[in-house]
Amino acid sequence: MIELHTWNTPNGRKISVALEEMGLPYMVVPVNISKDEQFKPDFLKISPNNRIPAIIDPDGPGGAPISVFESGAILLYLGEKTGKFLPTDLRARVPVLEWLMWQMGGFGPMPGQVHHFLQVADPVDQKYGLARYQKETERLYGVLDRRLAVSEYVATAGEPSVADFAILGWAWRHERHRVDLAGFPQVKRWYEALMARPATARGFEVALS
Repeated sequence: MIELHTWNTPNGRKISVALEEMGLPYMVVPVNISKDEQFKPDFLKISPNNRIPAIIDPDGPGGAPISVFESGAILLYLGEKTGKFLPTDLRARVPVLEWLMWQMGGFGPMPGQVHHFLQVADPVDQKYGLARYQKETERLYGVLDRRLAVSEYVATAGEPSVADFAILGWAWRHERHRVDLAGFPQVKRWYEALMARPATARGFEVALS
């Protein structure tokens, strides 16, 4: 059984959704980031950057245990392990990698900054940062909407990929970063379709904290 060391965050939800969709047995090991548990030495051993999530798979390559940190790396590992939601053909795999990197580099860090600046009490300190990152977050939603206008899922037709799970983790917080999906109809269609999948729903329902 895979150990999922995580907390109830977008990056944590990426992995619970993927594990449910892939049908892998797992147990949640909460890491309370509000109490700085991510800085404890035991967690540092499996996540040297002190960030959730991380996993420990007792049945890793060759049957030996392995730990994996960084949500994108975890998704790729799980896709390789199961042969699900990650094409083996290189041409088909490239867009999955592109959109996964797009999420990791932008559609996560940018709305995350919106979350941060919304909590800044001083309106003078808040103004520039919130305006900057809100604009970039909305731009990224536009990029995603245009992509989904020509593709059922972000990288593949017919079924989602690990890239969809990665992006969904952050789209799940669209209200928190002040984005109305009505303004992005293709994202809304995609979001509702994924959330209607029973395994994805279980991935959001499981207690992570």
